[in-house]
Amino acid sequence: MVKQERAARTRRSLIHAAAEVFAEAGFVPASLGVISARAGVSNGALHFHFANKGMLAEAVEAEAVETVRRITEAAQARHENDPLQAVVDAMHALVGALAEDVVVRAGFELAGDIARRAASPLRQEWQRWVEDSLRRAERAGALAEGVSWKDAARVVVAVSVGLEVLGGEDASWLSRQSVTRIWDLLLPLLTDRPDLGAPVPSGSRARAVVPPRAQSRLTRPEQR
Repeated sequence: MVKQERAARTRRSLIHAAAEVFAEAGFVPASLGVISARAGVSNGALHFHFANKGMLAEAVEAEAVETVRRITEAAQARHENDPLQAVVDAMHALVGALAEDVVVRAGFELAGDIARRAASPLRQEWQRWVEDSLRRAERAGALAEGVSWKDAARVVVAVSVGLEVLGGEDASWLSRQSVTRIWDLLLPLLTDRPDLGAPVPSGSRARAVVPPRAQSRLTRPEQR
């Protein structure tokens, strides 16, 4: 049991170290020697867990996929009957993870690395969930007339990827304020059904901290 726990800790350390190096240098320039040194283990220990750099990258992406899945499942659970608000909340949480979680950040950067020439399970996971959520929003009559779930999903996914790429150069793109402003612009185009309850651009958790009368005056929360 002790050996298994030690092996699991070593594996987690290697994945985290690999994520840091991939995020800093990219997949091709990343060195296994640098990764093992960052993790505080020998090259032999690294190769015991991962035969090559490609397998390390796959492990980073797999862990990032699990984080994205937890984000989307949590948003859907909170808003089972309001899929559009679930998408708003999930984008806020995803962008927060990009800003704060190096494994998620590295996972998305690996997804965009043409040198790997592989379909990204991470982007596929996010796109699949956004499409499913907006399809349900359309069935519920929550989308504006003339707006299809497919077009709405393409916009949301494109904006998400854009934030990820731009955030790599300028962290202000990954702020809550930045995401809120984007939803301030998008939501009036996507929905015109106030009778169903207007989605909150800053995320539904804002409802819990803003008094009902003040909420109507809220435009944007302070930047994190």
